[in-house]
Amino acid sequence: MSSAILIYGATGYTGKLIVEAAAGRGVRPILAGRNLEKVKAVAGPLGLSARAFDLRDPGRIDAALEGVSAVLCAAGPFSATSRPMVAACLRNRVPYLDITGEIDVFEAVAARDAEAKASGVALLPGVGFDVVPSDCLAAHLKRRLPDADDLRLYLSLGANMSRGTAKTMVEAIAAGTRIRRNGVIVERDRAEPGACDFGRGEKPTIPVSWGDVATAFYSTGISNIEVQFEASPAIARFARTPKVVKSFLGLGFMQSFLKSQVDRMPEGPNEETRRTGRAVLVGEARNAKGETVRSRLRTPEGYAFTAAAAVDASMRAAAGEVAPGFQTPSRAFGADYVLSFDGVSREDLDR
Repeated sequence: MSSAILIYGATGYTGKLIVEAAAGRGVRPILAGRNLEKVKAVAGPLGLSARAFDLRDPGRIDAALEGVSAVLCAAGPFSATSRPMVAACLRNRVPYLDITGEIDVFEAVAARDAEAKASGVALLPGVGFDVVPSDCLAAHLKRRLPDADDLRLYLSLGANMSRGTAKTMVEAIAAGTRIRRNGVIVERDRAEPGACDFGRGEKPTIPVSWGDVATAFYSTGISNIEVQFEASPAIARFARTPKVVKSFLGLGFMQSFLKSQVDRMPEGPNEETRRTGRAVLVGEARNAKGETVRSRLRTPEGYAFTAAAAVDASMRAAAGEVAPGFQTPSRAFGADYVLSFDGVSREDLDR
């Protein structure tokens, strides 16, 4: 059934990496996007089927999903693409997956849980680097400290971003840093710096609006969640930007200008970076008594990991291994799922 996976957004940077990873596992997906010629350019050399449709046309989406066992949406920003594709998957009773990292998208998909269960459809967003490793780490920490009520996740990425990821960040530029407090997602105007030892001494960190602010709540039930990145100079400068400046950058004409600048960037990390790059995640969970557990996860570079995880999760969904309703990676496959990928290791730091 894995041959009936449809990958929408197959012509983008990450989409093409996913297609390559699928081919490496002997999977023959159907490739799709808005522009048929561009899709054929990717599909043709691999002998794969190509389909084209606009997400604004429900009828064409429905026709394109005929004979499909699972949909993997790799086209961002997912604030624009997820809603119509999820709706189509529910209409056609086809599992939906994507590689989003957008908090609002996770929340919107979670809101359709009852509808998905009634239709017998699995909805599994975030099957890339965001949020498979961090979600599995959160679930592992919850397993170690079942009464934890506070979770902090720290990420050291060490790689450049793709144009698609950069455009998603541009869209979120006017928002403050988002965290979860007492079960509710709230916004901070300014990010308070922190610190974390990723394995090479303590490094400064900055809170960011990462997908786990949404998903870790559903995976663990922990009501207070915060995510921080190792503070590169660029991240640190942006965190200190006054809210009035961020609001200005969120205006329509500024968004268009910033996205035009993104188009001048390299498409994404090169092959050498993807092959040799590493990411490190550290998680800390604490309960009301002050008891704390900490664990560290090491993974391949983020885009390389995304390609591998997206293919694997899609194959599982196409084979009927994901329960109906809204799911997170750890809920669908377990806290140890991340350890099934090459180059991933985990250690508990407080033994």
